[in-house]
Amino acid sequence: MTDISKLAGLRIGAAVCGSFCTFSRVFRVLSELTAAGCDITPIMSDNAYTTDTRFGRAQEHAARLFDITGKTVLHELTTVEPIGPKKMFDILLVAPCTGNTLAKLAAGIVDTPVCLAVKSHLRSQRPVVIAVSTNDALSGASKNIGILRNYRNFYFVPVFQDDPVNKPFSMIADFNRIPQTIEAALDGIQIQPMITAAPGAD
Repeated sequence: MTDISKLAGLRIGAAVCGSFCTFSRVFRVLSELTAAGCDITPIMSDNAYTTDTRFGRAQEHAARLFDITGKTVLHELTTVEPIGPKKMFDILLVAPCTGNTLAKLAAGIVDTPVCLAVKSHLRSQRPVVIAVSTNDALSGASKNIGILRNYRNFYFVPVFQDDPVNKPFSMIADFNRIPQTIEAALDGIQIQPMITAAPGAD
């Protein structure tokens, strides 16, 4: 496991997409990274920033990210475009990354704040860490994961089937391994295995 204190001082862009059921797990990891001394700037997709769900109100999620990072959420195209030209981050994390965002990144579509943030960040050939959360990771989204896996500067947090009986195509990142994935990505390494057992499984 990564000694998270080794990441102190790292400038991280943390982009959040609309897999709302995973927000609490992602926010916990972001809190740990902040406590370890990382400088985190939050980014939210249009849906994540505006949609109220049974997992919480959109304004509450944005406020929580402000509480964790001390920074206002970037949620407009104009606010994320300078990321690359200004070299704002050492690494960009997309967590959770939905199937919709995977598809757009694989196709080069940059019409959302998260996708444009990734494109702008890649301008400086800096690493992007993807933490997948999608119900079709083993069906429709699988080709997009494969495409991005073959692109330079993309690294994936290890994933597992979160409910193989009821959702046999669904996979979710082991968010607890985000710090480990970040550390490896900074060295140009994809940690393995990328597909793993569920946390706590025998």
